[in-house]
Amino acid sequence: MITLSLAEIAEVVGGRMHDIPDASAEVTGPVVRDSREAGPGSLFVAFVGERADGHDFAAQVVEAGAVAVLGSRPAGVPAIVVDDVQAALGALARHVVRRLGTTLVALTGSAGKTSTKDLIAQVLRRKAPTVFTPGSMNNEVGLPLTALTATDETKFLVLEMGARGIGHIRYLCELTPPKIGAVLNVGSAHIGEFGGREQIAQAKGELVEALPPAEEGGAAILNADDPLVRAMASRTKAKVILFGESGEADVRAENVRLTDTGQPSFSLHTPSGASDVTMRLYGEHHVSNALAAAAVAHELGMSADEIATALSEAGSLSRWRMEVTERPDGVTVVNDAYNANPESMKAALRALVAMGKGRRTWAVLGKMAELGDEALAEHDAVGRLAVRLNVSKLVAVGGREAQWLQLGAYNEGSWGEESVHVSDAQAAVDLLRSELRPGDVVLVKASRSVGLESVATALLETGAEGEVAAR
Repeated sequence: MITLSLAEIAEVVGGRMHDIPDASAEVTGPVVRDSREAGPGSLFVAFVGERADGHDFAAQVVEAGAVAVLGSRPAGVPAIVVDDVQAALGALARHVVRRLGTTLVALTGSAGKTSTKDLIAQVLRRKAPTVFTPGSMNNEVGLPLTALTATDETKFLVLEMGARGIGHIRYLCELTPPKIGAVLNVGSAHIGEFGGREQIAQAKGELVEALPPAEEGGAAILNADDPLVRAMASRTKAKVILFGESGEADVRAENVRLTDTGQPSFSLHTPSGASDVTMRLYGEHHVSNALAAAAVAHELGMSADEIATALSEAGSLSRWRMEVTERPDGVTVVNDAYNANPESMKAALRALVAMGKGRRTWAVLGKMAELGDEALAEHDAVGRLAVRLNVSKLVAVGGREAQWLQLGAYNEGSWGEESVHVSDAQAAVDLLRSELRPGDVVLVKASRSVGLESVATALLETGAEGEVAAR
């Protein structure tokens, strides 16, 4: 973070200083909420959670070098006390972002946010110093914490924005006002909370409404292949740049194909030229993600050749998102267990089939959360798709939703041993350990709450005789 005195921080957040012997003392290190990350020059933000109270760690963080605590009550150490810690954190982020003048790129969408954010960051940092959201820290706490890691040297700040309802993205944009905003898609993720795709579109579109007008450099990056996203062009005064495979897209992909190992390859076309891309990531769904990143980079002055090179060399920066690891015995484990929704689940199945040409394929799938009244139909559809794609074996893990997955497969014609329902992750591991053969490809995917990454971990430990080669 840029250097700020405690007096300045207190003024910005509307706080009261307690036990501070020197108000001119400066915060020169990071702003953290995890006491284990506190160090010399840092500011510790003390939240009161369900299982822990940050104020209880006040003495520990100051001993580690933290200059002060930002909390909701005095803690016996130098502290800035506020009524609302989350609001104070947001106010501090807003102040720092405005002072830095960094070009802020924000993105949202129902699926692919984290992967696309990672791609944008990897492309832009070839041009200039770039700070971006780690993992999926895309809410009212994670976003300002990310913004506060920017320094005077930061040229681009790339922030992923999530939403659980109407108004959430508008609030995040008030904390960290974007200059460029990308909307990737409107799908079924969280449809149970929003009530329908139109409501999801309303929420996601708050990003383009927050952008400055075109004459002030505002740019809305919109998916030309998604009608609900494309319609958002009428909701912004910013310059509109369309990406997709549509012939009307400003940044588009042509001749899309998958390599023998399931990695997308295509010809990238931008208003400044064309260049070929072959990605290291797996699955055709990454083409749309790459085009969104390319549209952002083009708007910020990068050439088609520069963008294509960066996209071809970009990897996965976040855990459990199509992590492909090959065991010494030739079994390939695809850990995509960080989260799941109908769109990402279907994309992962298609990627599995592309990777597994000539090999046995296993889809170890669990519950997709927050689908509301659509849950039965969506789980049924995924089970049916697994059969249509000729996945060798579907392993549905868990309770009611997993039974719906298997029911969909059964109704589509999986009457033999092509699909099976197991009660939990350990049962899935036991089954796989007994039946996997060298050369098989295993996809593991479910919503984060299911914790199916444990299946992938167990499979890699099983095959860990010798060095495991992560690709």
